[in-house]
Amino acid sequence: MSEKVKEFIDIPQSFIKEGTQFMTRCTKPNQKEYIQICRAVGMGFVVMGFIGYFVKLIHIPINNILVGGA
Repeated sequence: MSEKVKEFIDIPQSFIKEGTQFMTRCTKPNQKEYIQICRAVGMGFVVMGFIGYFVKLIHIPINNILVGGA
């Protein structure tokens, strides 16, 4: 029974220990890294937008053919 209690107490302690180690390793990005991340995210939005546009562009005529323009 005491092993289960010890194991139950050990899990949150290890979680807190690993969390503090993670937070001490984390650093804020400098301006160059931040701009690079923003560019990458922006390019992702643009690429996904074009993919969605072309899929919709192809889907509309195919849907009209299948449904019969109803």
